Amino acid sequence: MTKKLEGKKCPNFNAECTSNLKLSNKDFLGKILVIYFYPKDNTPGCTTEGQNFRDNFKAFKKLNTEILGVSRESIKSHENFKLKQDFPFELLSDPDEKVCKAFDVMKLKSMYGRQYIGIDRSTFIVGVDGKIIKEWRSVKVTGHVDEVLNTIKDQGWRPGVPDGFNKGSDWNCKKYTPEAKHISKNE
Repeated sequence: MTKKLEGKKCPNFNAECTSNLKLSNKDFLGKILVIYFYPKDNTPGCTTEGQNFRDNFKAFKKLNTEILGVSRESIKSHENFKLKQDFPFELLSDPDEKVCKAFDVMKLKSMYGRQYIGIDRSTFIVGVDGKIIKEWRSVKVTGHVDEVLNTIKDQGWRPGVPDGFNKGSDWNCKKYTPEAKHISKNE
């Protein structure tokens, strides 16, 4: 049974990724993180999903949102995929499946009558406070990135507003107005 992560603290991770970086969940505190898990570099569905995140990258950045793709491929494979598709975000390599298992995205799959364990295409939004706001499992690529972007927009994060006054993982935080001399809850 798949564990539900919404409302919980983002699982800890620390792994190598493209651009000679090693990233952890702590590197994204104070920002919104979209972390998406995909089965394999350079396959049709995974390429389309990555391209959709790429094509909407500026819209995500305006909402203080970072994007991180994760699969089991090597850094070399990720670097080639990132370069070929001109991805402006990093791809995390998880060959030992530690990050995949922490997010519980490994599942039994079947292809041509053969069963195997593989990545279930999944996406998670981690709030500025490090808690998971929203999760999608068994993602269908068409329209998914738009849904993720709209979810972040609906969440109400506003650039230039102190992090503690933007909506967090409970979606009901204090409302901040620069003109106001006070800060009120849920006005």
